[in-house]
Amino acid sequence: MKLKFQRAKSEADVQSVYEYNIDAFSESPDFNWNLEEIKKEISSGWHLYSANINDEVIAAVFLKKDRAILYSKTTSIKMNFQGSGYSHKIKEFIEDSAKKMRAKEIINFCGIDNFRMYSLNESHGYTKTGRKLGDNGQVVEWVKQVKK
Repeated sequence: MKLKFQRAKSEADVQSVYEYNIDAFSESPDFNWNLEEIKKEISSGWHLYSANINDEVIAAVFLKKDRAILYSKTTSIKMNFQGSGYSHKIKEFIEDSAKKMRAKEIINFCGIDNFRMYSLNESHGYTKTGRKLGDNGQVVEWVKQVKK
């Protein structure tokens, strides 16, 4: 099944992504998945994308470009789609977006206990910066230089 990405451009799009994912992501340790927080992220410059299989949203991706850096963070993939390579497709989407936006590096944020994301980041050439963010340092920063 082909994974497609769609940017949430309207409030109805944001609501749709939120509702599709409320059960899957409401307990994500590295992101507070509620409508108010999502809207707050968008108003601070983040763009919300849904990762879709057919008409089903299986994950959400946040991207924010600042100067030559593309910042990224993602929700978990819905359980019944995990283990099918979609996390790699999401990483490829982020990296392709960085190239299109002419970013020189990508910074990815993930929860300190998200060891699947650690492994995924390492397999895609990201390195941990040592910076910890958020309440009690629960978010770890990873970086990758964008190749032309």
